Amino acid sequence: MSITAEKPATKLIQIGKPFQQSVILTLLVVGLVVSACISACVGAVKISLSELYYILLNQLGIANQHFEEQQQLILTVIRLPRVLLGVMIGAVLGITGAAMQGLFRNPLADPGLIGISSGASLFAVSAIVLELKILSDLSGWVGLYALSAFAFVGACLATILVYQISRSGGKIHISTMLLAGIAVNALTGALTGLLIYLANDAQLRTITFWSLGSLGGANWPVVWVLLPFVCITLFGLPRLGKALNAFSLGESQAEHLGINAASLKRQVILFCTLGVGVSVAMAGLIGFVGLVVPHMIRLLVGANHRLVLPGSALLGAIVLTLADLTARTIVAPAELSIGILTALLGAPVFLYILLKEHKR
Repeated sequence: MSITAEKPATKLIQIGKPFQQSVILTLLVVGLVVSACISACVGAVKISLSELYYILLNQLGIANQHFEEQQQLILTVIRLPRVLLGVMIGAVLGITGAAMQGLFRNPLADPGLIGISSGASLFAVSAIVLELKILSDLSGWVGLYALSAFAFVGACLATILVYQISRSGGKIHISTMLLAGIAVNALTGALTGLLIYLANDAQLRTITFWSLGSLGGANWPVVWVLLPFVCITLFGLPRLGKALNAFSLGESQAEHLGINAASLKRQVILFCTLGVGVSVAMAGLIGFVGLVVPHMIRLLVGANHRLVLPGSALLGAIVLTLADLTARTIVAPAELSIGILTALLGAPVFLYILLKEHKR
């Protein structure tokens, strides 16, 4: 991977055919609804689409008793929170991946490049291995999700460290940020490895399960905790689409067009840290979604970030929803970690895209 930001040709910023692009985005919305419905219906206990419809009506206070009580409990307590969690995390990973690639002007960039994932991993592993008593002493649901909170703090601190290192003369240097991210990732990786070396068997199993990623811990409290961070990220980043289009031509050119490059960098980093940090904290490490999804969207709608950002959010939500459905059904009654599945599917797709672009 190149250690300097790549400057794409100006011809990559193209509006394309508005009608065709609107159709693609509409199809993505329809695909997300269909994927969510399928994921909610398929499982050990089958729920038909009509039963899903009547259960949802019943939850809204419209009495239509055309389902069994067991189906309602399974849908409302287990599947709906899991589907919503997959949709939100997939959307965040997709849109933040597109934003980071636009910021670094490098198609190999993803949110983990600036230490978000590695910082979260270090703090989570520290909490598990050191068996911090504060995690168990906290009361209520705060104590239950203290490990996730600890991971989120680690993600934020690692990003702040990279951000501060890359600042010089009141400006944020992208190339320095990239190098600082590599260094922080290496340092946190080494410390994480040391802690894993000190872990016992039970702790190793916990670390492995967390690091491979899973939506198995989904419930309504997790959804409500994640929701505000997701909303901030999904509403904030698309507003920067026009600025990222100008920034992709080069930092100096963007400033000549009236774009505040320093403010743009801060906003992208802030939104990505909030969204990815809390997603990693709640579901563990889920790779390749933020890397591959933006590439697939660019093949469909071009390089216009005003379309790439919402498109990546929609496709990321679809990909993670279907990946979670596959993960919990392919080896039923057991469950495959979703990080394994996204890597198995994402790596070949990414290699195919790279080879296709190389030939072009």
